Amino acid sequence: MVRGKTQMRRIENATSRQVTFSKRRNGLLKKAFELSVLCDAEVAVIIFSPRGKLSEFASSSMQETIERYLKHTKYTRNKQQPTEQNMQHLKHEAANMVKKIELLEVSKRKLLGEGLASCTLEELQQIERQLEKSVSNIRARKNQVFNEQIAQLKEKGKVLEAENTRLEEKCGMENWQGSKEQPENLTNDDGASTSDVETELFIGPPPERRARRLAIPPQN
Repeated sequence: MVRGKTQMRRIENATSRQVTFSKRRNGLLKKAFELSVLCDAEVAVIIFSPRGKLSEFASSSMQETIERYLKHTKYTRNKQQPTEQNMQHLKHEAANMVKKIELLEVSKRKLLGEGLASCTLEELQQIERQLEKSVSNIRARKNQVFNEQIAQLKEKGKVLEAENTRLEEKCGMENWQGSKEQPENLTNDDGASTSDVETELFIGPPPERRARRLAIPPQN
């Protein structure tokens, strides 16, 4: 005969419920005994019937097993407690951060000139002081950047001046060496030296014609 599947719900009939309790209680105690023997485990089972009758099983001592159980649960609770405290602390910190972010957003909008209708005179004066301080810091930083850029440009100017001086000195030396290497005596187109050219001046006809005149006698 096939055994039907028992539904997991309260048995309404009191007699059937008592019979089922007795059978399953004995089976549970038997399984607990077998588990302790087969696996060398410390097992303790406590059962109270619907009428309050106690049934128990302990592989060693019920009291020692209960004390061991209480000690273990206490240790577990103490171990888990810091984690729960940390979670609560983190939640609290997250809530504070959200509030700070909201305040910063409101302050930012006010500095940008938004949402000033609800500000009091003291708040407006405080915002004005903050803006003046910010402008002063910006101007100081701007002057610092300008001074740094001017110093860099001066250094570049010095480098360029030194390079210009070096090039001028180099060009001057080349020109001087070139003039020194030019020849002292220049030649004319015929290849004769300019120092051989006669520069003496004569008054009258050339010497050859003068000699011929002196050699011809006068005619009557």
